[in-house]
Amino acid sequence: MRSPAKGRGARFNTPNKFEALHLEPMEVESQDDGDRPVRTIFYKDTSKSVLARNDSPDVPFTYSLNPYRGCEHGCIYCYARPSHEYLGFSAGLDFETKILVKHDAPELLAKELNRKSWKPQWVCLSGNTDCYQPAERSLRLTRRCLEVFLRFRNPLGIITKNYLVTRDLDILKNLSAMNLVDVTISITSLDADLVRLMEPRTTTPAKRFDAVELLLKNGVPVNINISPIIPGLNDEEIPAILKAAAKRGATRASYTLVRLPGAVGTLFFEWVERSLPGKAQKILRRIKETHRGTLDDGRWGLRMSGEGMWSETVNRLFELNCKKFGFEKHHPVLTTEHFRNDRGKQAELFG
Repeated sequence: MRSPAKGRGARFNTPNKFEALHLEPMEVESQDDGDRPVRTIFYKDTSKSVLARNDSPDVPFTYSLNPYRGCEHGCIYCYARPSHEYLGFSAGLDFETKILVKHDAPELLAKELNRKSWKPQWVCLSGNTDCYQPAERSLRLTRRCLEVFLRFRNPLGIITKNYLVTRDLDILKNLSAMNLVDVTISITSLDADLVRLMEPRTTTPAKRFDAVELLLKNGVPVNINISPIIPGLNDEEIPAILKAAAKRGATRASYTLVRLPGAVGTLFFEWVERSLPGKAQKILRRIKETHRGTLDDGRWGLRMSGEGMWSETVNRLFELNCKKFGFEKHHPVLTTEHFRNDRGKQAELFG
């Protein structure tokens, strides 16, 4: 049996589909039954651009910005894990322990927004990995990017599971005053023990709701995203999550159904068998029932919502409780009318 990795979602590295060679650590008998700590290693990301273009009709934005590649949150179900394989790493333990950092992300963002070809539009912070993961506490790259968005007055959306977003309330309030920002807080479960197993280094459910309330009280719009909904595991919590969010003042909500692309299916299978052996087969069976008998259906328009009886059941439960607790599902229309750039006397700084 593989040794547990303390504070991590995955306990092993899956083979990289782009690499011919895969190394497995030798299993050694040990008298020590405690968890083995696995330290995080940070690498410098030397990318020359910072905005990633997205052409999926499933999401309401074209460009996203991710200051970090890989994510210490360690969510076992994370659809972004396979993206680490393009970097020569594994989607498993590597994804949450080998983090690439774009130290010059704010400067690259300013350069992009200052181009003559840039058309002001909504940019998503955290389209792939969480921009408020633990490293952000000290590196502050997300905060510096927010300062750039405010300087250019370009609209943005933020998706996060971390209470750390409230640290930047001063900037968010200024952005919100011009209708330039929308924040989505992802909530998977109200069960703190389950969250710690499934999302080991994320903010607790209680603190996420604290973030929702604090942001709303300061005029920053917030969407609650119940994500991902895992049939047989947390789907029954939909009413309770919406009720708790409504008590904190939330009025908008959405959800996504779990999908487990590539190596994520292998990681999730091992995790659910280990962590929830009594429920594992039911959970896996229901996930497959929503994705045509597989753990992932990559078809646009269906990959985030699924199809079939369990998908329809989840949707009905969500719709009924949105109506019951007064939730809306629309995306706000952020403005581009305030956009300005640095061209002119400062143009030489950006080329």
